Amino acid sequence: MIRLLAILVFAASWAGVASTRSPAPVPVARDRAIVGYVFANGRTLAAGDVDVEKLTHVNYAFANVIDGLVVEGAPQDTDNLRALTELRRAHPHVKILVSVGGWTWSKGFSDAALTEESRRRFVDSAVRFVRRHALDGVDIDWEYPALPGDQNPHRPEDTTNFTALMADLRTALDAEGRQSGRSQLVTMAAGAFPNFIAHTDMGAVARSVDLVNLMTYDFRVQSVDRIAGHHANLRMHPDDDKQLSIERAVADFRAAGVPSSKLTVGVPFYSRGWEQVRPERNGLYQPGVPLASRPDTTPPGIEALLASDAGWMRGWDDVAQAPYLWHRTRHVFISIEDPKSLGLKARYVREQGLAGMMFWQYFDDASGQLLDAMVRELWDETARERMGRPD
Repeated sequence: MIRLLAILVFAASWAGVASTRSPAPVPVARDRAIVGYVFANGRTLAAGDVDVEKLTHVNYAFANVIDGLVVEGAPQDTDNLRALTELRRAHPHVKILVSVGGWTWSKGFSDAALTEESRRRFVDSAVRFVRRHALDGVDIDWEYPALPGDQNPHRPEDTTNFTALMADLRTALDAEGRQSGRSQLVTMAAGAFPNFIAHTDMGAVARSVDLVNLMTYDFRVQSVDRIAGHHANLRMHPDDDKQLSIERAVADFRAAGVPSSKLTVGVPFYSRGWEQVRPERNGLYQPGVPLASRPDTTPPGIEALLASDAGWMRGWDDVAQAPYLWHRTRHVFISIEDPKSLGLKARYVREQGLAGMMFWQYFDDASGQLLDAMVRELWDETARERMGRPD
């Protein structure tokens, strides 16, 4: 059982929570992880920008890998990490980690993992980063070992080197935790598709990590896929040629040797869209082209969209357990998340005995409705009974 998922029964007040985010019921127990990626994107964080009362882990994105070393990715990082770590005084349950890499900054991993010496340099720099910013651990987001990702350098040896890198990082951060008195975490983001599993030894890697955050989204991306469909569906749809889903990813990672107690289901706080879509079945799994300009698809944005334009409708796919938007005359299909879909995914996490949920990213829903849906279902039994299950 991972270190941070012991039930923490607490009494808490919501005083001081940023007024811009909607309130959620006070949870009675944080018995599942809620991991939020916080991508500052050039902004300097202020007090109250992140409601850590509703999170167990903050993954600050991103640190970069330059010349084999973990380094700050933006000038604001030092101030932002200080702001986040200071939140632990009032909220000691939350763990603040730095996420290293990501889609565009994974170009240095293959070289960093290549030899015993290069791995030592990388790991030592990661420990210094943690020490410098008083963090609770490191999240490795290598996209992807032995695969090109964003046209990244990669090698067949990445498979074994990734395993070695994570083991070395585990050993070093355990030693740092003993010295500093602050227990250190090692987590990772994992591609939720079969080729990722084929190019990693996840059974071995799982022994070194506390959480495997499944990126169970972007199953379809409009810039690549010319068939409109769900990009974060809970279950598979028979007409989906890719046959990807959260349910399949969880089964595949379990089969690869990752314990359920270390798996978190990732969800997106953003949408994917297509236009010029053939209208059969409201565009679901029909040919289309990338949507040039997506509307606001946060919960308030969707509500405003449906109210302002009668051409829009919200659809629900009972097979895939996923929502979507369809414009009847413009033939636009948008794969979305909403409180109903997130509540069902959170319920699945509980039923399957998984570690919890992860999402990308915090600032993509200022209303807080998506995060609140996860909190209600994952943490608060009395709130679920009082407020009712998702429809």
